[in-house]
Amino acid sequence: MSIRHQGTIKWFSEDKGFGFIIPQEGPDLFIHTNSFESRSFRGPNEGQLVSYQLIVGPKGFEAGQVRER
Repeated sequence: MSIRHQGTIKWFSEDKGFGFIIPQEGPDLFIHTNSFESRSFRGPNEGQLVSYQLIVGPKGFEAGQVRER
């Protein structure tokens, strides 16, 4: 079982299909529209609490399997 981390949506653009999460520790993490576990969880709001798993993307760590907290 993978470790889930907690964070807050910094911003997310549905038009661009990406945004960033402010994690509890470390630098901000990239989040892609395909990173959400649920297809119904679209267009998260700034300040929304989420949980996620760290994954390695093309430019380093990013958030994956994101879900509402």
